[in-house]
Amino acid sequence: MHKNTKKSLIILMVIGVIIILSLFFLYNPLENSLFPKCPLYAFTGTYCPGCGSQRAIHQILNGNIITGLRHNFLIVLLVLIIIYDLFIKFLNVLLKRKFSNLLHKPAITISLLVVILLYWVLRNINQYPFNILAP
Repeated sequence: MHKNTKKSLIILMVIGVIIILSLFFLYNPLENSLFPKCPLYAFTGTYCPGCGSQRAIHQILNGNIITGLRHNFLIVLLVLIIIYDLFIKFLNVLLKRKFSNLLHKPAITISLLVVILLYWVLRNINQYPFNILAP
């Protein structure tokens, strides 16, 4: 990919993320039809691993960290993964080296999949303490 094309793509992605985060900051997904509802929950009444993420993002961006985390605890894992991935990319660009990204290792991928699947199952058990995981 050409260097200018790559820069333009990165700039467009950053602008897109800023716009999306601004929408989540300004509008509560519970009160606005702008945000899509979970199709799995709509059809089955079962929470998927992502259920509550939009509400969590809105609450966290508005400074309500604990309330946001209660909507979807996997947000913590997502943020850690994003920070780690960006850090590795930053190091590779800054130091002009090729640091290996652990997220691309099969064992890590499988471990993350197991955590997400366990979270999915456990948050649908309507009994304490598992019901704490429901959004």
